[in-house]
Amino acid sequence: MGKLAVLALRGVLVALFAGSVFVQAVMVPLIAIDMEDLGADLAYLRTPFLVITVLGVVTVEVVLVCVWRLVTMVRRGTVFSHSAFRYVDVVIGAIVAAALLVFALGVLLAPGEAVPPGMVLLVGGVGLGVLGVALIVFVLRMLLAQAIARDVEAAQMQAELDEVI
Repeated sequence: MGKLAVLALRGVLVALFAGSVFVQAVMVPLIAIDMEDLGADLAYLRTPFLVITVLGVVTVEVVLVCVWRLVTMVRRGTVFSHSAFRYVDVVIGAIVAAALLVFALGVLLAPGEAVPPGMVLLVGGVGLGVLGVALIVFVLRMLLAQAIARDVEAAQMQAELDEVI
């Protein structure tokens, strides 16, 4: 991976992380203030919605930090090692947690007449899409495992060839 690509990706990661901190520090309190005007029939949604929002942003931040670490490993040439699995596993866990949060939001919005059923169905579809992303990352994890196995095999063959020569 070239230096320019690493620099560009790190710039994007920093911008996304700064945006997520802005959401947590500024937007969530503003949303909380706006939600104080909810009627008595919807007041029960305020706290769970804010908790789901903050936890959702935390899952994004966890993914961003792990991707930063993986990019560092790529730059150093150490990504094809077993230590990369730790970060990939955390990414998968964070994405699954985000999907569960989206499903929880759907369950929260489902009862009553406040939210149309189509909107709840869309939220469920988004949750399913997020789970799909987790599965894609899981498949990429399996590809990383195969690449590491091939790298180990190639190193063993090189060692055997060096002995012969």
